[in-house]
Amino acid sequence: MLEFTWPWVFILLPLPLLIYKLIARAPRQEAALYVPFFSVLSRLQSDNENLTSGRLLNLIFVTLIWLLTILASSRPQWLGEPVQLPSTGRDLMLSVDISGSMEAQDMVVGNRQASRIDVVKAVVGDFVERRDGDRLGLILFAAHAYIQAPLTFDRDTVGTLLEEAEIGIIEESATAIGDAIGLGVIHLRSRPENSRVLVLLTDGVNNAGAVSPEQAGQLAQQESIKIYTIGIGADQVVQRTFFGARAINPSAELDEAVLTRIAESTGGRYFRARDVNDLVDIYQELDLLEAIEQDEQTYRPTRVLFYWPLGAALIISFILALVSIPWLALAGKEQVQRQEDSADENQSIASNTGHA
Repeated sequence: MLEFTWPWVFILLPLPLLIYKLIARAPRQEAALYVPFFSVLSRLQSDNENLTSGRLLNLIFVTLIWLLTILASSRPQWLGEPVQLPSTGRDLMLSVDISGSMEAQDMVVGNRQASRIDVVKAVVGDFVERRDGDRLGLILFAAHAYIQAPLTFDRDTVGTLLEEAEIGIIEESATAIGDAIGLGVIHLRSRPENSRVLVLLTDGVNNAGAVSPEQAGQLAQQESIKIYTIGIGADQVVQRTFFGARAINPSAELDEAVLTRIAESTGGRYFRARDVNDLVDIYQELDLLEAIEQDEQTYRPTRVLFYWPLGAALIISFILALVSIPWLALAGKEQVQRQEDSADENQSIASNTGHA
């Protein structure tokens, strides 16, 4: 359906006619400057108009340009058919740690070592694709926390932004778990109660930020936001050196106690992902979150059209400018000039011959 955003602009349509009438009624004054060759210029202009498209065509062009300009100014747009938005689902914020420790290659995928962040992208990306009907948002954090995608039904965009996240785009030397939770609270607290969920994944301990994880957890509890925390990282990796092999714990800094308290205080749960299979199982369990009824919403896709009449007006203006140039008069003037130059040259030759 065609709709005009500013239909009141159409009242300006008769404006040029009104201006013309006012000018026609204005008292004429005697000319203060007389141009001796004005009659010649007038004749050239008149001849040009007769030889091109004529005054009537110019009037049609100018009128059409004005109509198209007014039409573009009214901002026409095409409204599509109403689209029903999903009426069930959660408001789910995903908070993903991209600090430097997430580069640790202590995950095994298909008999090869893989970094934690690569595994998270694969598993969480698949989880995002399955969250049909949920509003999803994405928070990335390291030494600071930033909203990467606000709550949206556009799962493809959220998945793409997660896939494009790289270690180093945020200062990677620390982990601000409290700030990540606080940022999630800010974006979830305006949503309907019992639908607010924050899933936080990290491999470390809070050692940066303005808010502690406990304080952020209390804010989440007050706002009825349920938090699920996930600690990722293997418990044991065999490190081979010149002196032999030894087992180390790459997840020694993981603060499971704090993550557990935050989750349980908000009605959520703490999960431990030691390998890829654990992480897959965790997100499959999160997939079973009960959906709730939400207010029915619709939207109508809108396509703006103002650039079509505006472009047509510009093209017609260009054509009008071209046909208004007195090409034939200019060509005749050049021919007369050439004839005069030829006559002068001939006269000069004759004069030189006579002298000789």
